[in-house]
Amino acid sequence: MSLVFDIKRYAINDGPGIRITIFMKGCPLSCVWCHNPEGISVRKEKLYTKKKCIGCQSCVEACPENALKLTPDGIVCDENLCKLCGKCVEVCPTKALEMSGTEYTVDYLMGEILKETAFMDQSSGGVTFCGGEPLMHPEMLLELLQRCGEEGIHRVVDTTLYAKPETVNKVMANSELFLVDLKHMDSEKHRYYCGIPNERILSNLKMISEAGADFFIRIPLIVGVNADEENIRRSAEFLSSISWQRKIVNLLPYHDIGKNKHEKLRTIYNRGNITMTPPSEEVQQQTIALFKEYGIEAVIGG
Repeated sequence: MSLVFDIKRYAINDGPGIRITIFMKGCPLSCVWCHNPEGISVRKEKLYTKKKCIGCQSCVEACPENALKLTPDGIVCDENLCKLCGKCVEVCPTKALEMSGTEYTVDYLMGEILKETAFMDQSSGGVTFCGGEPLMHPEMLLELLQRCGEEGIHRVVDTTLYAKPETVNKVMANSELFLVDLKHMDSEKHRYYCGIPNERILSNLKMISEAGADFFIRIPLIVGVNADEENIRRSAEFLSSISWQRKIVNLLPYHDIGKNKHEKLRTIYNRGNITMTPPSEEVQQQTIALFKEYGIEAVIGG
C-alpha cells in the first residue's frame, strides 16, 4: 500500500470532463513554490491550524504518548514522542489538527473511483492520479491503472516524469493521457528551484512523444523564476522539436497558497527568500505570443 493524502471528487482541472483525483504522497522534487507541500514527504505528517484551535486540550488528553501540550503559541507536538497514531486528530472538535497520509488498499480506492462513474460517463471524465508524484508508487499505480482500464475508465497521470524510463513506459501503456509539468529548461536552475536537475524529465518527455503518447504540458509561470523570455523561448523550441498531438501548453500563474500549508506543517515556505511574483497580464500575453511563434497554443489555466 502507498500513502494517499487527498481524494478530490468532481475535479474539472485535472483532465477532460468531471474526474476523481487521487493524490499520492511523496515527490522527488521540492519546488520552492509547491502548493501541495504535504505531498512531498512519503511519510505521514500532522498539520495544525492555530486559528482553528480553541484550546480545549482534547488532543492533549487523548495522546497516548503525552506528546502534546498547550502553549501560548497553541498546541506544540514533541516529534520525538509522537507516533502519528492520529488519536488527537480524531478528537479535535474544530479540525485544527489533520493527518496527511492514509494507507488505502487498491480495492478501497477502486471502490471510491467506481462510485463516481455516473459523473464520468455524463461528462467524458475519468480518474486522475496526481501527487506528489504518482510515479514514485509504480506497483500500486499500475494496478489501479490496469483495473480502471478493465472498467473502461479514462485514465490520466499528472506527473513530473521524473522516474525510470521503464516505469514511464509501463504507465504510458496503461493510461490515456499525461499531464506533464515543465518547470525550467536550464538544468542547474531547475536543481536550484526544484531540488533536482531536469535531464531525466526532458529525456522521458521526448521518449513518450516518440511513442505517440497523448499529453498536455503545464508550466507554472513565475516572474523571477521561469517567466523570462529566454526560458520561455527555450521551452517553446524544445516542445516544437518533439512529436506532439495536442501542442497545447497550460500556463499556471504563480500563487503562494502553499505558504499557508507550510504554516500548518510548521515548515518554512521559500526558505531561500527567492523573489517570486505572479505574472502580469502583459507577461501572460507575451508568453502566449511567444509560444504561438512556434506553432504552440498556450492558454491560461487548465
